[in-house]
Amino acid sequence: MSASHSRGRPPASSQETLQDAAFDLFIEKSYADTSIADITQRAGVSRATFFNYFDAKSDVFWVELDRALGQLRELLAAQMAPGETLSPRSGLLAVVNALESCAGQLQREQVPFALTQYEMIGSINELQASALNRFSLIARLITEFLSESNLPVGRARAAAYALIAAAISAAQEWASAGTARDSLQVYLRDSLQPVLEGFAPEGE
Repeated sequence: MSASHSRGRPPASSQETLQDAAFDLFIEKSYADTSIADITQRAGVSRATFFNYFDAKSDVFWVELDRALGQLRELLAAQMAPGETLSPRSGLLAVVNALESCAGQLQREQVPFALTQYEMIGSINELQASALNRFSLIARLITEFLSESNLPVGRARAAAYALIAAAISAAQEWASAGTARDSLQVYLRDSLQPVLEGFAPEGE
């Protein structure tokens, strides 16, 4: 078994041990041919332990994204003091800064498995659905925050999805850059800035 090939450091919890075991098995057997029982057996934990951390097999791909979603929620909540209203530009800038802060948690060697091994996974409906659900949650969170920053809800929703699309593009570029890659924050900043200027130009 290869150790922590996807994150570049030893697993620090049962969740990470399960994730590493799953990724090794996906490479060996493919995603479709790997069962939850296979994963728990490889990780040396019980089925109950798996479901303490994950609701479904596809959830092992999104540990980092789920962690980032929780952090994004906290960062945005801290930006909006009770009774305070941000301008559209300030609101969008707060979202951009929060996304960059979340990206800073990933080191250069910690590229998520789904970005580097997608061709081995194949077109899996379950995996795509689990990703879409998470991106929808992020879009809803950003839309609500921007709506509270005096951006009309339709424009706020469009900006939220534009930011997510830009972030996905940046993550893909980052992953494909290989060992010479810079930090994810650098790629993210380049992708998010045009969205910021497009929806809330400076001085507007």
